[in-house]
Amino acid sequence: MSLRYWLIIFALAAGWGASFFFNEILLRELGPLSVAMGRVGMGAIGCWLWVIGTNGPKHLPKQSFMILAVFAAFQYAIPLAVYPVTQQYITSSAAGIVNALTPVMVVIVSHFWPRGERMTPLRSIGVLLGFVGIVLLALPSFEGQGESDPYALFATMAAPLCYAFALNLVRYLDGMDRVLLTTWSLTIGTIMLVPLSLAFEGVPEITRAETWASLFIIGFALTSAAFILLFWLIPRVGGTTASTITFIAPVSSVMLGVLILNEELFPIQYAGMAVIFSGLLFVDGRIFKRKAAAP
Repeated sequence: MSLRYWLIIFALAAGWGASFFFNEILLRELGPLSVAMGRVGMGAIGCWLWVIGTNGPKHLPKQSFMILAVFAAFQYAIPLAVYPVTQQYITSSAAGIVNALTPVMVVIVSHFWPRGERMTPLRSIGVLLGFVGIVLLALPSFEGQGESDPYALFATMAAPLCYAFALNLVRYLDGMDRVLLTTWSLTIGTIMLVPLSLAFEGVPEITRAETWASLFIIGFALTSAAFILLFWLIPRVGGTTASTITFIAPVSSVMLGVLILNEELFPIQYAGMAVIFSGLLFVDGRIFKRKAAAP
């Protein structure tokens, strides 16, 4: 695989890891539902600008609307609200580490999904390691140390669980153009979030330049542009290679949280992150297949 594709993978991973950092900036002035509404709404606008500018397909097949609405809720509306809500009580670095559990949740949901992939022994070990890692991550908080509320840490796991449902739902939308799928999903997600945000938090008022900058970055760059780029990349490198983003993204969230926001991670929490990464290796399975194939 060429170097430029690897550079794109690293850029996407670093960007999505940084989204938790930008959530922290936005939460200084906005409520969590306003953060979610702003990100999903700007993401939708960015996608529509791309669709119109490239003269891409625009019409949503009527028969796909119901499943697309459910997909939009699980892929965008719910998880992108969960993170800012729980980041009021946990650090951005912890949120980034919890997000790395997405492949673990996919394995669990797929196992019980109709005609889904059944859990293998390797993946079962990966799931177990993933949950052990989360316990290690929460342990200092239960002992009265650290900056994250342990119960909020576990609540944050609802976001990767939602992604797992979304990744199983998307198989029912295989015939739909992926950019159009993202555009309509973000649009429907915005429609879901607007009344909730206005009802609970009122009309958002933004007075700081850093809030506007963070909103533009997280909405246009890390949502619409990033997903359009991802769908361009997958046919060229394959879904398995693109999934390595999951391994890299938490690194940038931890680096930004610790180095810029002065968040504290204890040694046992770094150990928890290492255990989660080990679990991802078992879920992914490629490294073990290569060893088995080696003479």
